[in-house]
Amino acid sequence: MTVPAAGYRLRGVLLPGGETGEIHIDGDGRIAAEGTAGAETLVDNGWILPGLVDAHCHVGLGPDGGVSLDEATEQALTDRDTGTLLIRDCGSPVDTTPLQARDDLPEIIRAARHLARPKRYISGISVDLDDPALLPEAVAEQAAAGDGWVKLVGDWIDRAEGDLAPLWPDDVLADAIQVAHDAGARVTAHVFGTDALPGLIGAGIDCIEHGTGLTDDLIDEMARRGTALVPTLINVDTFPEIADRATRFPTYAAHMRDLHRTAADVVRRAAEAGVAIFAGTDAGGGIRHGRIADEIAALAAAGHPDPLGAASWAAREWLGRPGLTPGAPADLVVYRDDPRADLTALREPVLIVLRGRVVHAAA
Repeated sequence: MTVPAAGYRLRGVLLPGGETGEIHIDGDGRIAAEGTAGAETLVDNGWILPGLVDAHCHVGLGPDGGVSLDEATEQALTDRDTGTLLIRDCGSPVDTTPLQARDDLPEIIRAARHLARPKRYISGISVDLDDPALLPEAVAEQAAAGDGWVKLVGDWIDRAEGDLAPLWPDDVLADAIQVAHDAGARVTAHVFGTDALPGLIGAGIDCIEHGTGLTDDLIDEMARRGTALVPTLINVDTFPEIADRATRFPTYAAHMRDLHRTAADVVRRAAEAGVAIFAGTDAGGGIRHGRIADEIAALAAAGHPDPLGAASWAAREWLGRPGLTPGAPADLVVYRDDPRADLTALREPVLIVLRGRVVHAAA
């Protein structure tokens, strides 16, 4: 659907502020400071907020590895139709840059390929480095290939040890993260356990994914440094299944069950310490797309003080994208009821507008 020349008008409660007001969308699909005569009214009552954000997603990744661009498109559409209009893609074996040119898909901020060691991550997904000293060079390559983010695998099961273990020496991490920062990119890392975290946080990493092994001391250091956390709680819920399959590695299996048991408490303690925490589903692979409402609910249950902001306005600010401000692309979602008071409202958007175009309107 194209935007009418006179644009659109929406009236309702504007979040996060909570004031009743109007949003005007001009003929170019951007939020306008003022309306124009003849603008079409889309809604006259509702709760209007910036489009949702999935801050840990994998477009182009399926249960068996990389998928076709057609399937990747369907993944992005599934996310879009739940109100997710901005995706931070945390690594995919498929080059999804063609999807970024499509006006009907969410904006995708790509981290290009995961960086790992041989046999220390899921086969076929990552770029595997035989020598860990090659990490800075590989980070430079992935920084150039992505959209301002680089994704490391910080820990994974070491079969010789029978448990989670770090992949990279601390000095190499420090050099690699500095290379990324010099290139204008931020770095994040997959980490389940505790042992890899001091080196990553101490090296100046920008974000931790999962973070189930965080201790109070590490949480305090993240808060001091401004290191973000994306806990992917609906993915952490799969840890018991992973443990059940790891019959050859009982220490690892017990470790994964313990990490699952304490995951919500880690999020609560991190939030209380002032760590910035954002919503990410880890969709792709074992988690289906379109589950951002489940992750927001999980963050709320864990004690996040602003779970909706973690998947909307706060996440947009963190990723350098605007909210409902004049001149910004009109990416917004409207709900019939206040989603702050009842998160189940997130499952039934009344209206989804992407770049000023209506992509979903409830009957």
